[in-house]
Amino acid sequence: MHSFRWLLLLLFGFVTARAQAQRPDSSKTSPDRLVAYTFANDAFFRTDYYFTQGMTLLLVLPGLRRSPVNWLLGPVPSGSTRYHGVKLHYDGFTPLRIQDAFVRINDRPYASYIYADLFRVVNQPARRLRLTTALHIGIIGPAAGAKGFQTKLHKLLDAPTPRGWDYQVQNDLVLGYEARLEKQLLAVGRGLELIGMGGGSLGTLQTYVSAGGRLRMGLLNPYFDNLGVARWNGRRGARRMQLYAEEQLEGRLVGYNATLQGGLLRQHNPYTLSASAVRRTVACSTSTIGFGFGGIRLETSAVWVSREFDEGRTHKWVQVGLLADF
Repeated sequence: MHSFRWLLLLLFGFVTARAQAQRPDSSKTSPDRLVAYTFANDAFFRTDYYFTQGMTLLLVLPGLRRSPVNWLLGPVPSGSTRYHGVKLHYDGFTPLRIQDAFVRINDRPYASYIYADLFRVVNQPARRLRLTTALHIGIIGPAAGAKGFQTKLHKLLDAPTPRGWDYQVQNDLVLGYEARLEKQLLAVGRGLELIGMGGGSLGTLQTYVSAGGRLRMGLLNPYFDNLGVARWNGRRGARRMQLYAEEQLEGRLVGYNATLQGGLLRQHNPYTLSASAVRRTVACSTSTIGFGFGGIRLETSAVWVSREFDEGRTHKWVQVGLLADF
C-alpha cells in the first residue's frame, strides 16, 4: 500500500509540475454550453448482478469558471481552453442473487452511491493534449436511495424483488480527487485516432492508478477540438455529421474500493469483503458506436470488466448516452 500511495503522489506531482511550468495568463474559457445524460444497465445482457444500474448527468457552463473549487484543481497551462462543469453519478451494485434475503458470504455486497464531480477540463488542441481534474463529493449508503429505486423498477418490469438491500454498505462520505491525462499518439487523416490515457483517483470511494488507450475510427471530428460536440455554425472545417466506432482499453491498479470494502470513516457495516479478497489489478474495455449531427451526439456502449474480487465473475453491461450543445 505504501508503494501505491507513492505512485499516486508521483503521478499528481508530475501533472502539477508540468502545469506550473506554463504561464496561465493566455488560457481562455470555452463558450460551449453542454448537457449530457447516460443510463447503464446489465439487463441488456440478461444479467442482474454486480453493477446493475447507473446514471450520470453532466452540465458544462462557462459561468462555472467562477467556482472557488477551481483553486483546488491545479494550475492551467498557457494556451489552453478550459471547460468547467458538474457531473452527477448514481450507481448501484448487488450480489449474484438478489432473491436471497440473507448475506451471501464471499459475494459482492449491496452498495450504492450518489456524488458530484466538480471538474475542469484543460484542452490543448495544438498539442493534442487534455488534462481533466475533478473533486468528488457525495455519499455512499442507503441515503443514495438504491433500495427504493431498484425495488420500484423491478416491480414495474415484473422482475424478481431484490431482498438484500438491508445489508448494504452503510452511509459514509464520498470525498476524493481525480486526474486524467490524454494525449494523441497517432492520427491517420481524419478517419482514425489513437489516444493514450493515464490517471488516478485518491479518495474515500475509490483509490487507483490507471493506464490505457482509445482507438477512434470513422467520420470524425478531431477528439481534441472540443468535448465531443459543438454547434456547427461557425466551426470552420468541422464535420456536421459524425458516424464512428471507438474501442477503449484500460487497466487499473486498485488500492481501495468502498463498494466492496465499505467506507473509510464508518467501520461497522452488515457485510463487506476483506482487503485480501479484493483484486488489485482490474481490466476494463468499452466498445462504442456513436452518431452525431451538429450539436447533438448519441452513443451506445458495451462495457466489460474483469473480476474485481476473488470469488467474483467478469461482468458486462450496456450504456446509452446523449450529449448536446445548447
